Amino acid sequence: MDLVGGYYDAGDNVKFNFPMAFTTTMLSWSVLEFGQLMGPELPHALEAIRWGSDYLLKSTSVPDSVVGVVGDPNGDHTCWERPEDMNTPRTTYVVNKEKPGSEVAAETAAALAASSMVFKDSDKFYSASLRNRSIQVFEFADKYRGSYNDSIGDGACPFYCDFSGYKDELLWGAAWLYKATKIPQYWDYVKNNIHFLGPTVVRNINGILVTSLTGDVTEFGWDSKHAGINILVSQWVMTDPNNANPFIPKADQLVCSVLPQTPAQKSVTYSPGGLLFKPGGSNLQHSTSLSFLLMAYAGYMKASNKVIDCGNNFVVTPASLVNFTKGQVDYILGSNPLGMSYMVGYGQKFPRKIHHRGSVNPSMENHLQHMQCHEGDLYFKSNDPNPNILLGAIVGGPAEDDTFEDSRSNVPQSEPTTYINAPFVGVLANFLKG
Repeated sequence: MDLVGGYYDAGDNVKFNFPMAFTTTMLSWSVLEFGQLMGPELPHALEAIRWGSDYLLKSTSVPDSVVGVVGDPNGDHTCWERPEDMNTPRTTYVVNKEKPGSEVAAETAAALAASSMVFKDSDKFYSASLRNRSIQVFEFADKYRGSYNDSIGDGACPFYCDFSGYKDELLWGAAWLYKATKIPQYWDYVKNNIHFLGPTVVRNINGILVTSLTGDVTEFGWDSKHAGINILVSQWVMTDPNNANPFIPKADQLVCSVLPQTPAQKSVTYSPGGLLFKPGGSNLQHSTSLSFLLMAYAGYMKASNKVIDCGNNFVVTPASLVNFTKGQVDYILGSNPLGMSYMVGYGQKFPRKIHHRGSVNPSMENHLQHMQCHEGDLYFKSNDPNPNILLGAIVGGPAEDDTFEDSRSNVPQSEPTTYINAPFVGVLANFLKG
């Protein structure tokens, strides 16, 4: 198969399709919601989406088969190599009818459906190709059910094990297909199956499995799509009392559980400087993804003249959500106790020793000779700043006390990921208007 293209998930040289598809979905959602505000940056956003969607088309080119991972993760993580030099096994891990992977297939279907909407006006043929492939991939995901944890083993785990199960991805994929196609069967699928999702969601927190008892309301990210389903669907049921339940009540509950001033029980904590936190590493993925959901929901609320009563007559308006999100954005970009921007290259003070092979090792321009597996260790252990600035990348972020260790060895804090950046694209675009 031709599998050129796509994205590495973070600072390594592996293509993990599960988080990559989520990244593509969120980039697409960002453009669908806020693309009209992106101005001259819109073509760059479309280019980034197409780089992902082109690859996902290649990954699904064999019927009833979806590529899950490209590159042996264990072999790759053993070496600190530039992508140009990598000589570790480029094993391709695939799910199929005999070895299913509903979560990676359904998330891929969601990404294809979402990106088809992005290109429906600018490239109708390409849009139709994405939409049609999405329908095929979703049918495969639903018909041949099973987890890619079991099917491709150490290709997925422990790096991107699906701990929350695959039912949320199936519902997420169906919701996106309904939004993209308006075919009633996908909306029926969501309505008929949403109640089977259940309130408990399992998360992996620093190697320990923890059960969230309100996960169907509060969890959202590359693994858990629960809160995203409610917000996405809310756009078309907010003024439809017959179909609002359970989506609108759960979306409202998410808002009340996140905003710090409300009297409701909280699903997150906050650092002294005001950054949203959830347990586990790479915390800024939670700040950016939840900020996106609240920003999108604010728009839907405004269009429907809706407010939320969080109890004790505490009312949340769309403006409240925008103000909250702006606070998260400002913190990430430098308005925090350290005066540190967590976006590389933005501002005067930003992380200089991020955990990223292409940033740490010398460029081909400055070091033409091939570098072997461990030749990059010298640069990893160096106290010097990275020679190559990964402009725009957002790292995992500070600790819960607002401290930050600018160290390549502190992976949870210093490693950038695509799924931190992707939702932030839409959030930032919203604030371009003023």
